[in-house]
Amino acid sequence: MAKLSKEELLHLARMSGLTVQEEEIPTILHQIESVLTYAERVTEIAGDAQDPAPKNSNIFRADEVIPCDSSVLLAQAPDAQEGFFVVPKILSNS
Repeated sequence: MAKLSKEELLHLARMSGLTVQEEEIPTILHQIESVLTYAERVTEIAGDAQDPAPKNSNIFRADEVIPCDSSVLLAQAPDAQEGFFVVPKILSNS
């Protein structure tokens, strides 16, 4: 079980800008220790789990960059500049 001292609790409260009354300390300590104990259990259980492969990944071949000539596509665009498509502005700077 994770233990938190009164001094650590008061230090966390000061860093968080919280005011803790003396009579609240035992209750808060118990609640925080419960949360920390639960987090330890979740970490133990989840530690054995394997991360699933991302949905959109191809695990059968390595990713590789294949160069292509974009000038064919850019020639068909209504407006192109410096090798990029020019599109209408939809976001403002404000």
